[in-house]
Amino acid sequence: MALKMMLLVYLLILLCRNDVVDAIIGINWGRTSAQRIVPSQVVDLLLQNGISAARIYTSQPDIIRAFHGSGIDLTVSSFNTLGFNTVDAAKVWVQEKFVPFADTIRNIYVGSFVFLENKDAVFDSMMNIHNALQDFGLSKIKVNMPQSHLMLKPNLTRPSDGEFVDEIKDVFDRLFRYLEENNTPLVMEIIPLKFIIEYNYDLSFGFADNKSTNVITDINGFVYTNVIEFLYDSFVWALKKAGHPNLKLVIGQVGWPTDGYPGANTSMAERFYKTLLPFVMSNKGTPMRPGAPIDTYIHCLQDENRMMFRDPYSRHWGIYRGNGEPKFKIDLSGQGRDIFPTRTKGIMRMPDRWCVFNGLNKNRPKVMKQFEKACNQSDCTSLYTGGSCSHLDFVGNVSYAFNMHFQFNFQDEDTCDFEGMGRVVTTNPSNGSCLFRVDVVRGEQNQYLPTAAVLLNKCKLHEVPKCAILLFLLSTFLALL
Repeated sequence: MALKMMLLVYLLILLCRNDVVDAIIGINWGRTSAQRIVPSQVVDLLLQNGISAARIYTSQPDIIRAFHGSGIDLTVSSFNTLGFNTVDAAKVWVQEKFVPFADTIRNIYVGSFVFLENKDAVFDSMMNIHNALQDFGLSKIKVNMPQSHLMLKPNLTRPSDGEFVDEIKDVFDRLFRYLEENNTPLVMEIIPLKFIIEYNYDLSFGFADNKSTNVITDINGFVYTNVIEFLYDSFVWALKKAGHPNLKLVIGQVGWPTDGYPGANTSMAERFYKTLLPFVMSNKGTPMRPGAPIDTYIHCLQDENRMMFRDPYSRHWGIYRGNGEPKFKIDLSGQGRDIFPTRTKGIMRMPDRWCVFNGLNKNRPKVMKQFEKACNQSDCTSLYTGGSCSHLDFVGNVSYAFNMHFQFNFQDEDTCDFEGMGRVVTTNPSNGSCLFRVDVVRGEQNQYLPTAAVLLNKCKLHEVPKCAILLFLLSTFLALL
């Protein structure tokens, strides 16, 4: 009887424990787009969807101010790795950008897996920001540097192969000791589709539903059927080999694109999140770390059609289109319900007007010149192989490009001329899966700055070194905003 009573008391203690921390689902919000949802609308949208954490890629005070007092924990990313080469420079930045909003900011991320080029400079910048925060009494704000699977040695065949590349081991050791001393996790960024392409896995390996045709058994007998657990435990193994086996991991970026590549579509994205988010909220952990909560940030809120890209799907990570309409069903609470997220409120759509190719000019080189002009100044990644518009014929391709240019310029009729080849129509030219967009009315876009993507589209192959310098200078400038 006494033994039964002791067991009952023990079970009650376990049930009443409050020291078990559940994983959180956050969301990343990038603004490299011709159509920007205003910050106040974004905050309202996140609150309606029950999102308690967000990551932004700018330190603009007006954007941080929109989150202030909302209850949403904010992570701010800065790519300006050279702007904080002294503690004094970091202090100026911290005082201006973060001191007024200290209760809202939880993390500052510096760079984005750039160790291979500027490893010492990036680490020094991070430490300068950390020391500046300490001087202002803001030790609760953690400074970090996100890392991707590119920091692991290539040719991963199983998680136990995980090991950090030799070039960064010395700096990583300093980084890991700093993270442990400050009770800060290592942030890993996962691009499932990219990893699957690189390693020639079946697309089913991207989903945590145990339906993958790829089943990987590791040396310890652990079985992997999805890329999330595979890469997470690859990092766990790499940390173990680096002498830091207990360092916590969070996923600072993960998502599935919806266009621009075979397998990048809304149905696949819906399947990805419907399996991933319940896995996160289950606190199941992975084979190497069973029961460990994995904080996970979805990438991302909306498409970024001005994003610099090597892969065309990079502009199509968004859960929402630029007009605030959700693309697919996703339960952001992680319960796996078959629901659409809340639609963005307060966004006005432009009239139903499209710009198309009139077909009168039969001189293909001249038409192609206008087609290239339209694409260089807008976004034609949906026309790439496997994209939603890759089935269009020549006329359809040109019309799609003309319309994207027209919508990017807020339906200014002068931007539908194309040397007499374009015309404005009121009949929707959408074709099957290919959506001819009508964008939102001009808002914050009045202040839109040229982005690296626009400049990259203008770079010719022989100009890559010159363009790379220009892009670096531009990104450094934008990071200071």
